[in-house]
Amino acid sequence: MRIFHSSSPEAAAAPSHVQLGYPTELARNRGFAAILGMALAITAVPYGMGSALTSAALYGGGQLSMVVGLLVVVVLDGCVAASLAELASRFPTSSGVYYWSYRLLLPNDKPTGASSSSAAAAPLAYITGWFWLIGNWTIALSVNFGFASLVAATVCIYQPSFSSASAWQLLLIFYALCLLTFIICSLGDSLLPYVDRIAAVWNLLTIVVVLVVVAATARSGRHTAATALGHYDPSFSGWGPGFAFFIGLLPPAYTFCAIGMVTSMAEECEDPETQVPRAMTLCMPLGGVAALVFVLPLCFTLPPQADLLAAPYGQALPYILTRVVGGGGAGAVAVMALVFGVALFCSVSITTTASRCTWAFARDAGIPGSRLWARTAAGQPLPALALVTVVQMLLGLINLGSTSAFTAFVSVGVIGLAVGYLVPIVISLATRRREVATARWRLSPAIGIAVNVVAVLWIVFELVLFSMPQALPVTPASMNYASVVFVGFSVISAGWYCVAGRRNFKGPPEETRIN
Repeated sequence: MRIFHSSSPEAAAAPSHVQLGYPTELARNRGFAAILGMALAITAVPYGMGSALTSAALYGGGQLSMVVGLLVVVVLDGCVAASLAELASRFPTSSGVYYWSYRLLLPNDKPTGASSSSAAAAPLAYITGWFWLIGNWTIALSVNFGFASLVAATVCIYQPSFSSASAWQLLLIFYALCLLTFIICSLGDSLLPYVDRIAAVWNLLTIVVVLVVVAATARSGRHTAATALGHYDPSFSGWGPGFAFFIGLLPPAYTFCAIGMVTSMAEECEDPETQVPRAMTLCMPLGGVAALVFVLPLCFTLPPQADLLAAPYGQALPYILTRVVGGGGAGAVAVMALVFGVALFCSVSITTTASRCTWAFARDAGIPGSRLWARTAAGQPLPALALVTVVQMLLGLINLGSTSAFTAFVSVGVIGLAVGYLVPIVISLATRRREVATARWRLSPAIGIAVNVVAVLWIVFELVLFSMPQALPVTPASMNYASVVFVGFSVISAGWYCVAGRRNFKGPPEETRIN
């Protein structure tokens, strides 16, 4: 793989954040280490993989899909990360995917606003921006609500009766976590670059502790290598032996789905044209190795699949640790405390990026009340951060009435991000990678095309995968309504564009090129 760095002759044509048309409003206090730490905090392997283990271990057929599925997803999402990295290098702005989509549709020889082959540039960018925004909001929602479920499931280790806790009690835990994250993000903004570095170390520490504790205790016994790496029983899902394997891709796909969110930090990063792409692409192999180290000891000690049905709140990790570590639950709780730290770091990082995404779209008049949400206070987009928190808390109320409806919103988070990635990658391919050819970080032409094509195919399949129910037969409670919600959001965003967006949203500001 050949990558051109800033020392290449063509790099002089790459625009900086000023030439992209936006004034500097946020402090550039993040370097490569901080962005990489944030990317690793967002993937949050012990939390992302651990909170979704039930999908892989039970409905995905067991250990085979847990191991092989992880390796497959790391490769495929690595192609997505590399494709986004090129675009992030060419257009290093917090506006992200909708800015890229808009700019890619404009021909080189015509300025912004001119009659061009892209009359659809503004509406397509607007709708893409809304998909991106919805993806950011609902992924942040899924992280915090999953965190609340993980806390409740851990409490059940000592208080089994809590497994029947009311939806209100779970909602209050969720609200407490949302408010805690808001306080940390708003009051500790200047310290967050250091927190990102700590988060990476904390993730590594947690993975090592899980490896040592699980491997050393194994109170429920150890499997042979053949079972630990090759056991496959798809009967619990109801799907055929083929598709059940793909259900096992859900945990790693969820873990790495938000890798592109760090592009929203471009305007707070030094030399974003190279540092953001480097962090995104390096995160994938590092995260893949970390996930493999985390999953393997669990595969060797995994309880019977049928027993996982007893896991409170659908959270398999606390249940598995209780069975494997033993000791009355104290050891499992101690390990889960480290996982809570990983989840909190993930919540802080993902809420931060979601607030930057909201702020960026608001300054281009993309959402109602844009003037308010585009303001900054104390050098940070505080109103946008408050909006992200309030939206999460309001959507959390849906779980009181319908668990399946809430699950649909969580799935829409992955779908929204995926569509946000898909649009600019497809446009870049359709325009023969014209713009990324001048990026400071880019792939060689042949490899770049191959990587882009693989990324597009994987994203399309991912959209199908996250729209399917995990188990058959389907009931109203187990049905996956993600596709319905996604279409609903699409119609609403298109309708709002016709009502107000067409008048207010003119697209990002004009780019000034260097001659």
